[in-house]
Order: sequence, then structure tokens, then C-alpha cells
Amino acid sequence: MADERSALSRARRVVVKIGSRTLAADGGFFERLAASVAGRPKASFVVVSSGAIALGMKKLGYRTRPKEMARLQAAAAAGQSLLMRAYEEAFEARGLAVAQVLLTHADLADRTRANNARAALGALFDAGAVPILNENDSVAVEEIKFGDNDQLAAMVAPLVDADLVVLLSDVEGLLDGRGRRIPIVRDVAGDALPHVRPSSNGIGSGGMGSKVEAARRASLAGANVVVADARADGVLDAVLAGEDVGTLFVASDDRLSAKKFWIAFTLRPRGDLLLDRGAGDAVRARGKSVLSVGLLGVRGDFRAGDAVRILDADAHEIARGLVRCGAGDAAMVAGKTREELP
Repeated sequence: MADERSALSRARRVVVKIGSRTLAADGGFFERLAASVAGRPKASFVVVSSGAIALGMKKLGYRTRPKEMARLQAAAAAGQSLLMRAYEEAFEARGLAVAQVLLTHADLADRTRANNARAALGALFDAGAVPILNENDSVAVEEIKFGDNDQLAAMVAPLVDADLVVLLSDVEGLLDGRGRRIPIVRDVAGDALPHVRPSSNGIGSGGMGSKVEAARRASLAGANVVVADARADGVLDAVLAGEDVGTLFVASDDRLSAKKFWIAFTLRPRGDLLLDRGAGDAVRARGKSVLSVGLLGVRGDFRAGDAVRILDADAHEIARGLVRCGAGDAAMVAGKTREELP
């Protein structure tokens, strides 16, 4: 584990995500974060920050997190300026510039807009600025939301070629059944998922299940991921020094390309393709494309170029991909050989 931890000290592109409850409860966190970032001048940082809704709730006098979309958007709009003011004051005191970047899921689902975001972030790195990313909650609706900022951090990782993602919250890491911290996870399915328990709170939106899923996705993009307690003194410095804090999710050896990551985790499937057993085995074992002869049927209303789920004969998802035709045409050619196609 020492070698895997030591790799963190060599990280050059770092995504740091901070949860709502941390920022709402600890006003001094901004200064500590700025000090940690300033202490690593050779690394480039992206801060994915929750907190706009939590700060806006206080400003607007909401006692509990609203459930209505309009009130959530109002809280986000009211809190976003407070959030950025806190970052600007803390980072300027350390001689660092910050820049606000607001995104929706639709921005990253569109290749052109995602490439524009990538170029803008690169220009900010070149200028020595620290991008502060947040979901554009003041306009986002369910159809274009990321879900929570843990997932946004995972999606940003391949966008900036991050080699480290740090998810800071109010937990010391992934805990086992006895409440002990699990230091390292090499296999999410075997080492992490059995220890994930449902959780909920009135301020933030992501629990440990969300962090484990975000860690799985970011690790498939080639980044190491650490889930750690934002309340611990010097926690980010300790992570960057390779110390045994939090839970380390080791980067996958089988890294997904940026396009495959985009298909698998950024695009939202518009339908399903149900395959027979032979076609399902070919896709699962050899990554083969889906041909009409192996197609049993379709679900949903998709168009050419949309993402779909690939299901085996038992209706289990085995892959995702982009379709070359719409749902109507796919249903019409299902089960037909190449010679039988119109």
C-alpha cells in the first residue's frame, strides 16, 4: 500500500470535491483549502464545490432543504455569490486567482460543449487560476442534472486528465461493518460495495454510495481517488503527501478512453437493445458490435447516434453503446441476417 500511496505525492492534476455540510458548518475550511493549494505550486487544481444551495438557504431563511425545484433554484442563485466570495477572499490572500465555472449535465453530454469546457479549463490552468466548478443549480432541472457533485467530480476527471480525485466530506472514509476505516480499495465490487449503507441528510445530496460510484468511475478514467474527512486538520496536505488517511481507491489498470468513458458514464441511455445468447456472449467476451441477426428486440424511443443499454437474453445490462439507427428501424431489422436486410 505504501507504493500506491506514494504515487499521490506525484499528482499533477488534482480534482478536489467539497461537500455541502463541510462548507455550511466550517467557515474556516476555505482558508485551509487555499493554503493547501498554494503549497503545491507544481500541481494544477480543480475545486468541485457544493454549498451554493446550503448557503442560499440561510440567506433566504429556509429552515430545511426545499423539495420544490423553483425554491432549490432560488437558493442556488442566492448562495452562488456568497460561495464565490468566500473562495475569492481565501485564495486571493494566498496570491491565487479563482474562476467560476458552472456546468449542467447537458454541457458534458454534448461533445462540442464538452470540448469547449475542456479548452476553457486548460486556459485557466495556463493562466495559473484555480477553477471552482459547481452544477448550475439555478437553471438545472432533473433532465440535465448530474445527480450530485460526487458524480460531477468523476466526470471532470477525464476532462482535465486528472491523476488524483479527492472527495472530502464529513466521514473519514469508507467504513466496514465494525465502523473501522478501510484504507485501500483495489476492487470496488469486492472491497467496497458490501460496506455501502444507505444514508440521507437534510443538506447534501450524496452519501457514501454516491462517493463509491464516483470513485469507481474516476478510477476507470485513470485517476486515483481518496475519500477523506474534510474536518481533519491538514487532510488535503496529508493526502497529497501520501499519508494513510481516508480510503484510497486505486486507479484501474484497464483505463477507459475518453470516448468510452463519455458513452459509459456521461451520456444517458435513451433505450435498450435486447440480444440473444450468442450475441450477448460476443459482446461480453469480445466487445463485438451488435448486428441485426443477434437482436431480439428494442425498448425506448431512440434515434441514430443516441446511447443505449445492451442487455443479454436475461435482461442484464452488459454494455452501452451508440446506435446507428433509430428504434423503429432497429425493431424492423431485429433477427434478420445481412442478406435479409432491406
